Amino acid sequence: MKNKILIVGCGRLGASIANHENEMGGNVIVIDEDESSFDRLDDSFSGFKITGDATDLAILESAYIKTASEIIITTGNDNVNLFLAHLAAQRYQVPEVYVRFSDPEKSLLISGMNIRAIYPFELSLNKFIALENGGDNK
Repeated sequence: MKNKILIVGCGRLGASIANHENEMGGNVIVIDEDESSFDRLDDSFSGFKITGDATDLAILESAYIKTASEIIITTGNDNVNLFLAHLAAQRYQVPEVYVRFSDPEKSLLISGMNIRAIYPFELSLNKFIALENGGDNK
């Protein structure tokens, strides 16, 4: 399995990204502690699902982090996300690291690193501004 995309957290954001990447033909692996969270994945999802704590190195390595081309970290805990982003970038040298933060001030903790942050707050604000300025509701 080449060009693996590892997604940590199968909440609304993680599941949506996993479904999208799967539709695009990606080799997707999703990790979540709660097995029922995988219910958010489409019936057509053909990737792998791993139930476990992604802060456990054995779980990460069973998800092929050593050969992942991309990791998207979307748990609901900014501190866990920060830890996993640093681990993926520094220890495993994953080429593309994306991390979800609720707190935009966390960007200081990844400054100068090859880690890209996703801020749902900013995405929602930008969408609102676009709508307010006459954008459509898509």
